[in-house]
Amino acid sequence: MSIDFHRRHVLALAAAATAIGLTGPAQAQTNPAELRIGFQKYGTLTVLKAKGDLERRLAPLGITVKWTEFPAGPQLLEGLNVGSIDFGTVGEAPPIFAQAAGADLVYVANQPPAPAAEALIVPKDSPIRSLADLKGRKVVLNKGSNVHYLLVKLLEKQGLKYSDIQVVYLPPADARAAFERGAVDAWVIWDPFLAAAQRQLGARVVADGQGVVANHQFYLAARGYAEKHPQVVQAIVEELAQLDRWSERNTAAVAALLAPQIGLDVATTELAATRFAYGIQPITPAIAAEQQKIADAFHALKLIPKPIRIADALPKSVRTAAK
Repeated sequence: MSIDFHRRHVLALAAAATAIGLTGPAQAQTNPAELRIGFQKYGTLTVLKAKGDLERRLAPLGITVKWTEFPAGPQLLEGLNVGSIDFGTVGEAPPIFAQAAGADLVYVANQPPAPAAEALIVPKDSPIRSLADLKGRKVVLNKGSNVHYLLVKLLEKQGLKYSDIQVVYLPPADARAAFERGAVDAWVIWDPFLAAAQRQLGARVVADGQGVVANHQFYLAARGYAEKHPQVVQAIVEELAQLDRWSERNTAAVAALLAPQIGLDVATTELAATRFAYGIQPITPAIAAEQQKIADAFHALKLIPKPIRIADALPKSVRTAAK
């Protein structure tokens, strides 16, 4: 990795720390006894859990780490909203649905776009060959996840209305079961479930997110926790950034580490890892503007009950910069 890349990474990390108020007097805050992290089956946060780096970082501060697995982003943020976790990672859509439901969360950082890591797939022998063939078909997805927005944009690209298809909402495990038994015609899903469906079922990709959506991953915290314990949030971001640098250079090692964690073979896990985007970044006004477009689209389709302002869930310094 070049020195220039490393320098940019460090500067971005410093900006992220400043953005959520993690510098200066806040370091004097009392440490919590426990940090509760929500994670999903894939991503840098899951690698961090497997390696144990965060536990070693926080142990001298008297902080233990409790990890709770969630099937998808919406369920994870529901956990954050009810106070069962303090920090977690999800895609673009879940924080919008959570904010619309009244969750008091704050965006901490994000991963770069990974548009190929989510796709609309069909069984290998399906007659569906293009997006146009989806009209009148049953499409399954996890409501409120990134793939929800991918479906919206794919339909828009094809000139189809959301009402032109039959949408079935199921979490990933149930969606796969429905997909396998032919109860639905297509499945909009993300890695590593996407990679597993391709390798294990021979599922065929009709369209992925490339040229359609960004597919960011976001790190979020309960606002009360982030404001009370900024030094802990900073430690998480720093460990994630360091791990990202290692992961980008060691895809095979990441796959070997993740495979037993997520219950998939190494080859399938490595396929997913090659589509992940590494390099944790600070939240910027431009990223916030992208999120606002997604929120507005969901409201226009009545998928969320009211319009929301992404700015309300941003760190104070980012809100100021966006004005």
